[in-house]
Amino acid sequence: MTDVTTRGGGAATGTGDRSRPRAALPALCVTQITSWGIVYYAFPVLNPQITADTGWSTGATTAAFSAALLVSAVAGIRVGRLLDHRGPRAVMTTGSVLGVLSLVIVAAAPNIVVFVAGWLCAGLAMASTFYQPAFAALTRWWAPDHIRALTIVTLAGGLASTVFAPVTAVLADHTSWRTTYLVLAAVLAVITIPAHALTLNAPWPDAPHSPVMAQQAAERAERTRPFWMLAAALTFSSFEMYAVVIALVPLLLERGYTTTQAAWALGLGGAGQTLGRTLYAALARHTRPTARTTALIALGGATTAALALVPGPYALLVSLSIAAGAVRGNLTLLQATAVTDRWGTTHYGRLSVLLAAPASMAAALAPFAGAVLVLPLGGYSQMFGVLAVLSLLASLIALRTTVRPGDGSPRSR
Repeated sequence: MTDVTTRGGGAATGTGDRSRPRAALPALCVTQITSWGIVYYAFPVLNPQITADTGWSTGATTAAFSAALLVSAVAGIRVGRLLDHRGPRAVMTTGSVLGVLSLVIVAAAPNIVVFVAGWLCAGLAMASTFYQPAFAALTRWWAPDHIRALTIVTLAGGLASTVFAPVTAVLADHTSWRTTYLVLAAVLAVITIPAHALTLNAPWPDAPHSPVMAQQAAERAERTRPFWMLAAALTFSSFEMYAVVIALVPLLLERGYTTTQAAWALGLGGAGQTLGRTLYAALARHTRPTARTTALIALGGATTAALALVPGPYALLVSLSIAAGAVRGNLTLLQATAVTDRWGTTHYGRLSVLLAAPASMAAALAPFAGAVLVLPLGGYSQMFGVLAVLSLLASLIALRTTVRPGDGSPRSR
């Protein structure tokens, strides 16, 4: 399915004559934990304290966070093209710097306008440091063994909430949300800036040969029904998945649990992501892409429905959070491999960002939409029920994502 080769255990590249940056994989594991944990997962833990301290509405603060995710989705298209041509070092290092700057702005914000501006800057950081650029780097450097590399980095990334949701809660218990963000910004700077600058230093492999034919194949793939059905299924699934992540803490608060208990439930859901990702390679070997996509999205909806229906006890809710995390972990790898499973690696950056853009936009809107809809729906339990139905719809759409001859895959040429 891929057009790349490896030689002598070296990197998989267009020519097979360049070595992988050996420190890149462990470095990306650490930076994904740190970037996701601080820039993304700290917010749902701190938001109740932010609104209580400032008087800003939950809708306004969540809209700022959603705007960051929307900026990330739009900027990700340009980032993907830069990655295809220049590699990840400058992109991810710059993104780390922007991430630190954005959190300092958020922490110092005197009003909601500056708070929003800080999150818009964070959106650029997300586009440049989260999974998509890391996946592009690993897919080009590690192909055809990229699934193993992707699995390793997402196993680590799944621990982001496990590490940083409880850490954020502890910091918030002992200091203000502003100081908490400043401490987290310092951690982000110390870990991610040097890691990206110093370890992503190998020459960027050339794309496979026959660029004209590859370009035509990419354009064919973009216009096919399986591509857009897959984009639609992943979009609905992403909306459901990210709305659940952001709403889990308020769901448990609504049911009478403490902020610390809710943060631990969210964090242990991250451990579930790591657990689930250990199973993905075996799942990929024994299932076809369409069946795998359909089943995982349906399972995501089932765990959301269970969270909507089960009020307690706390241990059972934590178990459901872990199960939901296990499904999310598999869905992350599913999205990472969706392009290579169907269309190969030649234009992974381009096709993956086009596929991810609507899903990322849905993920961006999910926190704000959840905050707005929870009141007319009557509570977070009812909202989780609606999200479960949406996930069922996504699983039905996923049934139409099989690539056939003529749909732009390497096998059809």
